[in-house]
Amino acid sequence: MTLDKQRKKELASAYKQSFRPMGVYQIRNVENGKVYVDGSMDLDGARNRLAFMKQTNLNTIMELQQDWNKYGGDCFVFEELDQIKPREEVLNDTSELKKYKDEVDALLELWLEKLQPYGDKGYNKTKRK
Repeated sequence: MTLDKQRKKELASAYKQSFRPMGVYQIRNVENGKVYVDGSMDLDGARNRLAFMKQTNLNTIMELQQDWNKYGGDCFVFEELDQIKPREEVLNDTSELKKYKDEVDALLELWLEKLQPYGDKGYNKTKRK
């Protein structure tokens, strides 16, 4: 079954405008309890990236590299910490995406402050002031 070009365009447009879960997540090392905290405009994509890295044993998150080499990828788990609730507007507007990005960044700052995933507690690097 093939889709005509117009239908493909409609489906692609609908996908681009659909709301993907956005928010903050952590990747936790189950061996030593250290965490890497980050925000994403696509939480499902972040979860899938970790699954792919585990399957291929290729780590692209440099902060985790030393422990990835020591313990292996299977000791890291993805955990969603917080999610942004969708608003009513359509997501094809750049200014709306920027608002969501700012919201993800603010949420990330709150979680970094709360968890302090630095040094012995985590993989994040402290920001220079």
